[in-house]
Amino acid sequence: MTAGLSWAARAAVLAALAPALVWTSERLPVSRAAFKAWFVDVAEAAGLTEPQICGNEDAKRDIHEIPGAGVAFLDFDNDGRLDIFLVNGSRLEGFGDAPPPTNHLYRNVGEGSFTDVTGKAGLARAGWGVGVCAGDFDNDGYEDLYVTYWGPNALYRNLGNGAFRDVTATSGTAGPADEWSTGCTFLDYDRDGLLDLFVTSYGSPQTAGDSGCKWKDIPVACGPPLGRAGRSTLYHNRGDGTFEDVSQRTGVRGNYRCFGLTAIAADLTRDGWTDIYVACDGTPSLLFRNNRDKTFTEIGLQAGVALNQHGYEQAGMGVAVGDYNHDGHLDLVKTNFEDDLPNLYRNIDREYFIDEAESVGLAADWQYVAWGVALADLDNDGHPDIFQVNGHTYVEANRMKRSRGYRNPRVVFRNLGNGGFEEVSALAGPGVAERHSSRGAAFGDFDDDGDIDVLVMNMGEPPSLLRNELPRGNHWVSLLLEGTQSNRSAIGATATLSAGSLRQTAAVLSQSSFLSQSDRRLHFGLGPAGRFDSVTVRWPNGLVEDFPGSQGDRVVRLIEGSGRSH
Repeated sequence: MTAGLSWAARAAVLAALAPALVWTSERLPVSRAAFKAWFVDVAEAAGLTEPQICGNEDAKRDIHEIPGAGVAFLDFDNDGRLDIFLVNGSRLEGFGDAPPPTNHLYRNVGEGSFTDVTGKAGLARAGWGVGVCAGDFDNDGYEDLYVTYWGPNALYRNLGNGAFRDVTATSGTAGPADEWSTGCTFLDYDRDGLLDLFVTSYGSPQTAGDSGCKWKDIPVACGPPLGRAGRSTLYHNRGDGTFEDVSQRTGVRGNYRCFGLTAIAADLTRDGWTDIYVACDGTPSLLFRNNRDKTFTEIGLQAGVALNQHGYEQAGMGVAVGDYNHDGHLDLVKTNFEDDLPNLYRNIDREYFIDEAESVGLAADWQYVAWGVALADLDNDGHPDIFQVNGHTYVEANRMKRSRGYRNPRVVFRNLGNGGFEEVSALAGPGVAERHSSRGAAFGDFDDDGDIDVLVMNMGEPPSLLRNELPRGNHWVSLLLEGTQSNRSAIGATATLSAGSLRQTAAVLSQSSFLSQSDRRLHFGLGPAGRFDSVTVRWPNGLVEDFPGSQGDRVVRLIEGSGRSH
């Protein structure tokens, strides 16, 4: 809609959008410096027209209708372009004589267009889908998919010919039939070069027919306190296509439960071993420290990432991972319910974090129920920003005079490069101002123009595909890491890029945001610098390698073993 607009024309668009942006007046003022990232929803033009269903949009009678689903950016056919996978849900009342909705796989055919290849790929499963994660579990060079469900989960092996095979039964990864699985992430927790699988559960909450629950004196679907909290599951990859449930002996299934949602796996303690963090709804969030002996210890409370800075439990939804202040430590951003702040857990010393949300400028972000989130450099200035999608849990919010309603705009915070953020949502384009009740979000450069775009799940509607129309000026580089001794996807690797005086650190992730899979390529803004000086990679198996710098504005492939180890 606004492709190619001049800055004057963009200012006119902002003026026209002013009525939709009055909510910014209650937040921190933005600086005079222009924020140049500009997001436009191009989903319809790209061919993404199928809605994602999660319950009835007139009223939510059951908690299963509330969390929505995840989305994924992945290159399933290895053609260098990001494809899209959308998880679909269901309705309690069914669909009558109409066929139920299924998941969808869209192949990126270039020039901003996608083609639905779900049937050919063998991924047209109906059911109550929830989360998605990707990783090459058999090290054949093609990304596989795992999808969580209210009911048995699904593991799809990528055959490399445009099709997937459902190997759930033979792999042993379905999980209990009566479980409500939510988050998932691939990881190599034991450094054997094979991707294992971690799955979270929301437990067994009461189902349709619950009554008596209220939100601000309005009857609503009952929330997590009226159910049995879930437990985590860890599957060890045997290397022969099968997995073994090692939850009990590894310590991820101890004497604690949580209403688990998003799961992330990264080396948060900087010891070269992959740890696991789980955002939990209404219960303390969990941090599983890898003990380097095929076991984990849950240290969320003592590490400072289980509660907020005031010691309260929160309704944790999504998680972002990144180094926002360039100190070489991986920090965490967690999204929560309305009337609460997000968390920005600054990693101060391996396994100790401080919640800096208020001190860094995120205190204005309290009025929405927040879900998908990323720490990503949206304007390529070398500093990771925050992009967050929102949407109320209850359709009944539309009846509240003081409520922001069921459908909400997105929120963008610019990283000022001095340890602080400022909210710039009003400067970030019509795709940010549009109102939806959103859930999952994936981040990546789908059109290969050198900036971060955003794929968003909208409840009961087609997804949003927010193309970033960032003007030329700042430079960038994307790193595609490939393991040889480590897992082929390099999930769990951490890379530190140096460009002049700036050092940036990022991790190769499976799931993040909210129940979603983002592009596993690591995107770094370089600012005005046309090249970078060096990259240091700590691979999942512990090898540390240095790679020389090169010109920017391109994707650079780094293969384990081809650098200078130390």
